[in-house]
Amino acid sequence: MVAMSARPNQEAAAQRAENDAPHRAGFACFVGRPNAGKSTLTNALVGQKVAITSNRPQTTRHTVRGIVHRDDAQLILVDTPGLHKPRTLLGERLNDVVRTTWAEVDVIGFCLPADQKLGPGDKYIVKELAGIKKTPKIAIITKTDLVDSKALAEQLLAVSALAEELGFEWAEIVPVSAVGDKQVDLLADLIAPLLPESPPLYPEGDLTDEPEMVMVAELIREAALEGVRDELPHSIAVVVEEMLPRTDRPADKPLLDIHANVYIERPSQKGIIIGPKGKRLKEVGTKSRKHIEALLGTPVFLDLHVKVAKDWQRDPKQLRKLGF
Repeated sequence: MVAMSARPNQEAAAQRAENDAPHRAGFACFVGRPNAGKSTLTNALVGQKVAITSNRPQTTRHTVRGIVHRDDAQLILVDTPGLHKPRTLLGERLNDVVRTTWAEVDVIGFCLPADQKLGPGDKYIVKELAGIKKTPKIAIITKTDLVDSKALAEQLLAVSALAEELGFEWAEIVPVSAVGDKQVDLLADLIAPLLPESPPLYPEGDLTDEPEMVMVAELIREAALEGVRDELPHSIAVVVEEMLPRTDRPADKPLLDIHANVYIERPSQKGIIIGPKGKRLKEVGTKSRKHIEALLGTPVFLDLHVKVAKDWQRDPKQLRKLGF
């Protein structure tokens, strides 16, 4: 079933039914190939940046929980790394994170970009999803702002046929544009009834349960990823060493000192991150500081250093140190 917006009289009937309906709360995760729009969709549903976005594939490395508060339901969105053919120990661990998450959620949303034909990677993921029998699965066609109606219709038919071929049916098929804010609310409307009856699991106002230090590190990494060479994104990791309020400040003029290290794998990559006369690192600091201040609601002094952790993606000891 392809979901589009309801008519006004249907909405009124739904409103009456809603008043009698029990509150629901539960976990939904978005899966898909790298760069399928999962993080952008998470942020659009929550209404605030809780997951880093980048035009580089495979930039999500943690499962980020974004929390959507509604009168009838609380949706806890788990944003997973993109499932991919791993080439490193880091890649294997990220795939393990995805599969563990699938086993623990109430709803799975499979994200497929409208502007890319179904490929072997998508078929591989859907085949794995077909083996998860009890969990409802929604097909979400993302980035619909990038295609015309004919291309979108072809994508909807293709994703429907693929499920049929593998012997299961999507609970819903929903075209959305997170960037254009089209049908994002409808997606939440369709996920909510599939969640178990439950009181809210998080307090009103909480938008994520990610620790602040992890989110700050992710915002720095997002800024560092912009405009770097193709081979570099997967080599960048960020660790926040400390976040401390500056002690000599008056109460009405607080300042938070954040000390963070940007790790790369080889000494030759250092110059790319730092840039001529430190220009690029300064830009990374300026850009990420704005997002960090918006997230934490306080002025920030950001102290960034670039360090080499040799071949950290393949080294179990280094992976542990960097939080994987």
